[in-house]
Amino acid sequence: MKKVYYLKTCSTCLRILKELNLSSEFVLQDIKTEEITVKQLEEMKELAGSYEALFSKRSKLYKEMDLKNQTLSERDYKQYILEHYTFLSRPVILIDNEIFIGNSKKTVEAAKNHIGIS
Repeated sequence: MKKVYYLKTCSTCLRILKELNLSSEFVLQDIKTEEITVKQLEEMKELAGSYEALFSKRSKLYKEMDLKNQTLSERDYKQYILEHYTFLSRPVILIDNEIFIGNSKKTVEAAKNHIGIS
């Protein structure tokens, strides 16, 4: 499977997609217009190891809801991601059985290397 979960209104996601220059084999899913399903999130969690790994603690809602001062369980992370797309760390790039989460330089470089872009 070759898939990218991203936000088309996010300039960082768009920059990364441009950098990766993905082939037409990749399916792009704008998580704002096409919500993540439970099955999709569970598939991501399987590869990531936890829902927390997929959760964005930089989200505006995270701060507004004062979640940093709460003890969140895996079930909480899953629920928040399903409730609101901003809680998913973006982009999430799936290439076969590999997952690349977020927009750090290291993550983007790892995805590039996996795709074969130098």
